[in-house]
Amino acid sequence: MPLASDRASLAAFPIDWGGLAPLRLKSRAVAEGVYAGMHRSIRKGAGVEFGGQRPYVPGDDLRFFDRRALLRHDRLMVREFETETDRALWLCVDATASMSYRGRRAPGAKLAYAALIAAAMARVALATGDPVGLAWLGGAGTHGLPAMAGREAFERIVGALEATSAAQDWSGDAGAIERALAPVAKKARRGAVVLLISDLLDLAHESGAERALSAFTPLSTGGRTLIALQVLDPSEAELDFEGNVRLRALEGGAVVEADAGAVRAQYKARLAALGDGWARALASRGGRLLRATSADPPTDVVRALVQAIAEVRR
Repeated sequence: MPLASDRASLAAFPIDWGGLAPLRLKSRAVAEGVYAGMHRSIRKGAGVEFGGQRPYVPGDDLRFFDRRALLRHDRLMVREFETETDRALWLCVDATASMSYRGRRAPGAKLAYAALIAAAMARVALATGDPVGLAWLGGAGTHGLPAMAGREAFERIVGALEATSAAQDWSGDAGAIERALAPVAKKARRGAVVLLISDLLDLAHESGAERALSAFTPLSTGGRTLIALQVLDPSEAELDFEGNVRLRALEGGAVVEADAGAVRAQYKARLAALGDGWARALASRGGRLLRATSADPPTDVVRALVQAIAEVRR
């Protein structure tokens, strides 16, 4: 529960980049330190979508021999199909007000760190020709993008990430996350990877974790893979304040006054329970939850994400 002024949750917070900018250069450096590609891009073979024809060569599977082409053109042709190995990466980035928080030990705000991880993951995926889409949870100045590949895709994704400010209080809007994820549910094809980057805090009031899970986990239908990365500020993860503190949530307006040392163990237990609930729910759908703080080396986090995606696809 980060500190906030009385009206902080009503404002839009420009990204506090700290030492994480410029995003293009940082994300490229992170991606270069990671295994270059989660899987191979489109290959031809047996599948469900017609991918054209090519001349027959000895050893081709005769099941795909095109008899009509032989009769029409007097040539031996083989039909090709695109397999489902080309899987788009959909980045769902939380830009609600709580993502603006930056403690004294973090190089930047949580949203800045999330943007860096998202941009680096996009770079890794695009390096193998895989399309990348972008969706937002909350935020101001947000610009969602359809799944796309090619040289310009990375620049468009980085531009959209840089233009966003943390904004919106979702603590009282139970249907906000469903509306935000609706475009992904509609556009993400079979085999896509949906990566949610969020602090998983304050997504809806009271039963927020359950509401958020109930909106996110159905995206696993249709053969899609779900990965969630929980990003917390180190001060949030450890409650590293000393003595009596007064903390106010950036969303919802909850205020807590307590001795930090006396409540630290209980606080960390509840935070762990939140993450464990997400981990169990995602695992039951074949997905994965990863946890990080905004002070963790981003290359290590991106490498862990790439590995997790590879493992759940086996």
